[in-house]
Amino acid sequence: MNKRATGMEKESQAAVYLEQQGMQVVERNYRNRQGEIDIIGYHQGYLVFVEVKYRTDTYKGYAAEAVDNRKQRQICKVADYYRTTHHVGSQVGIRYDVVAIQGEEIQWIRNAFPHAGGR
Repeated sequence: MNKRATGMEKESQAAVYLEQQGMQVVERNYRNRQGEIDIIGYHQGYLVFVEVKYRTDTYKGYAAEAVDNRKQRQICKVADYYRTTHHVGSQVGIRYDVVAIQGEEIQWIRNAFPHAGGR
């Protein structure tokens, strides 16, 4: 299986997992000029932007460590645009989560990083 197909499969696996944990998924693979967010949903009163990372093993590091500062800033820019175009007011809490899939193990890191950049 190629990287793109594997990525789509793991994002689907993550979405199912998040729904089983009580998240209401509203968007998958949301794209705009700024970039992409893998999953957008609502969980416990928060609008949640989720990055999914997958590693088959630890040869290239841990999946949970793969969301670096550059990627965080990009996710936040995409999220800002989403919030503006979908009229999400400042009264709605925002959270940035990571779903790290290492082999067959799924780890959901809630509030993985703070908002990076200005809005």
